[in-house]
Amino acid sequence: MTPDAIRKVGQLRQEFYQRFTAAMNVPVNISSAYTGNFSIASWIDDSYRMNYVCIYACAAPDALILERPLLLRVAINRGAGAVSATKWGKSCQGLNRSWQFELTLLPEEVLDFLPWVVHLIKSRSKEAALTIVVPPHPIDFKPSYPRSFDNAWSHSAGSKIATQFLS
Repeated sequence: MTPDAIRKVGQLRQEFYQRFTAAMNVPVNISSAYTGNFSIASWIDDSYRMNYVCIYACAAPDALILERPLLLRVAINRGAGAVSATKWGKSCQGLNRSWQFELTLLPEEVLDFLPWVVHLIKSRSKEAALTIVVPPHPIDFKPSYPRSFDNAWSHSAGSKIATQFLS
């Protein structure tokens, strides 16, 4: 990744996590980045399971391909080995492995999607009423297996990457 892309991802991640913490209305722990890893935001749900969200670049310009678009992924409960439930104490019943979601976006869309992501997370709560919220930008679901809706791309991100592959 280019230094500019690294800086942009870091700034967006920090701002997203700060706003996410305020919007969730539950204690959220933002982990520090370790060598080779990125920071994550984690919380305990109504079932006392730990959940987490992380933001990372899934495509980025680098020294070989400067024209590659910067695409960010907002991942919820993906890559369970990346976090430790021990820091949450005895009330935590382990990681929430019952659902996962990934959303691929352009950098300029990430903060727009924050309220939608928070609503998606809260709708998974056993106390939440199921309501449909229109995303701030059009998205396409990319099922990882039939009848699965655990992976979505914004139209803009899909178009950007398709254009990159066609050129």
